[in-house]
Amino acid sequence: MASKPQTLATTSAFEVLGPIMVGPSSSHTAGALRCAQVAASLVDGRVASVRFSLWNSFAHTHKGHGTDRALVAGILGLSTYDERIRDAFALAAEAGLDYGFVAAGDDATMHPNTVDIQMKSDSGTVTTVRGESLGGGKVRISRINGVGVDVTGRYTTLFVAHRDVPGVLAALANLLAYAQVNIAFCRTYRTEEGGQAYTVFETDGAPAESVLDMARGLEHVDFATFISLSGAGAVVGPGVSAEELFDDGEQMLGACAKLGLSIGGVMRTREEMLIGKDAAASVMKRVIETMRDETTAPIEHPTRSLGGFIGGEATAVKTNAPQLAAALMGDVQTDAVARAMAVLERSAAMGVIVAAPTAGSAGVVPGCVLALADHLGADDDAVAEALYCAAAIGLNIQTGACVAGAEGGCQAEVGSAAAMAAAACAQLMGATPEQALTASSLTISNLLGLVCDPVGGLVEVPCQVRNAIGVAAAFSSAQLALSGVRSLVPFDQVVHAMSEVGHALPASLRETARGGLAATPAACAACGARN
Repeated sequence: MASKPQTLATTSAFEVLGPIMVGPSSSHTAGALRCAQVAASLVDGRVASVRFSLWNSFAHTHKGHGTDRALVAGILGLSTYDERIRDAFALAAEAGLDYGFVAAGDDATMHPNTVDIQMKSDSGTVTTVRGESLGGGKVRISRINGVGVDVTGRYTTLFVAHRDVPGVLAALANLLAYAQVNIAFCRTYRTEEGGQAYTVFETDGAPAESVLDMARGLEHVDFATFISLSGAGAVVGPGVSAEELFDDGEQMLGACAKLGLSIGGVMRTREEMLIGKDAAASVMKRVIETMRDETTAPIEHPTRSLGGFIGGEATAVKTNAPQLAAALMGDVQTDAVARAMAVLERSAAMGVIVAAPTAGSAGVVPGCVLALADHLGADDDAVAEALYCAAAIGLNIQTGACVAGAEGGCQAEVGSAAAMAAAACAQLMGATPEQALTASSLTISNLLGLVCDPVGGLVEVPCQVRNAIGVAAAFSSAQLALSGVRSLVPFDQVVHAMSEVGHALPASLRETARGGLAATPAACAACGARN
């Protein structure tokens, strides 16, 4: 094993192959919902009214991505996979929740997907929270009532608001010790000495609900709550160390060699160590079931997207396969492309999908893996291990770069998904860990610079056909790697290059719908006609 820090070492595989969510965007829909969900959990009492100030990419594409509905749904406590998200405004009216939105504009000092959430409780208390959607459904709370914080909710988290006076932290620590809760990390944020402070405890395992009542009863404590995220993959507390943990390609290959396992085998072992064998099997079964449904049902029963730009394309690819496949893509790749395009159709209609690693790129991995597995006659165990392989690659990419289109362009979304699928397909075909990683390297190398330019701010055009191209890149790279073609640049350096290229892209080409295809006369005319 390489002796490097493992920054995402305890992130669940199902936060890479997930969340299971309602489309169309993991960062703008699922991530937005989670930001609002965490924000609402920080309010003492019921949220009576809320105002959302949307920044950067959120400001420009919130209607097309369903961000507005997702934010309201998060305040209402809906999960990322609740199909009622599309009806969030009606549900808010029924619940008596007053809400409003402000497109605040652009600020380069903020994350590309930022929302300020100002909430008033039924008792009149006002709480302001800044949330950032990081891609793939992951979020960070960066400010609470003007105090800079860093809260992700990825681990079991106890949040306490208190006065910054001597003895409070000791009392809280003693309380957790009395409840037999081990503290993995503890951070305190404050405005000034003696002023308002917020302490975040990340713990190994979930404390009993009685801990909240005891914490709230302590002197100088104003409020205490548990932070949890709906639809999040199961994770353990931070600070765990084991030989099967990794977060870059070098560490991963070292684990494969030491344990004598494939990439997928190591990732499966890692997940079972983190959440238990039964839990891992249960979640993976649900992921596979959802992937099978999302890749087939839209082909059998096409549905027009909410934006109206796509619907039925997957069926057309499948229907015309007998005349075209032999001369062009071949039967397996044609099947994979149709499946991948089907996922985008379902997502764009606000149906339930698996983000893999994002909603905008969700078709590539299931399309490739399921089509190839069916061709090979592979069983569900082999499919699961291939998906674990894909998750391992996605984890490494998230460590060294990102998977959010608003941060790194479409190379970060479809490029990452194609790299994940390439390794998974190579493994299904019997590749060594080195060959599977090479397939990922080749894939990213040939999708560097791919921009994110959603027409009308919708995850429809060109997103759907880019998933098809991602399938082609994954299949080609897997075959090249299995044939002995090498990547001159190692995987970790390829990922670093992708990160640098993403940061070099102008904001107009990073999911703002203000450049590329989105700015062409035809696209603008189509959007005008739709409106």
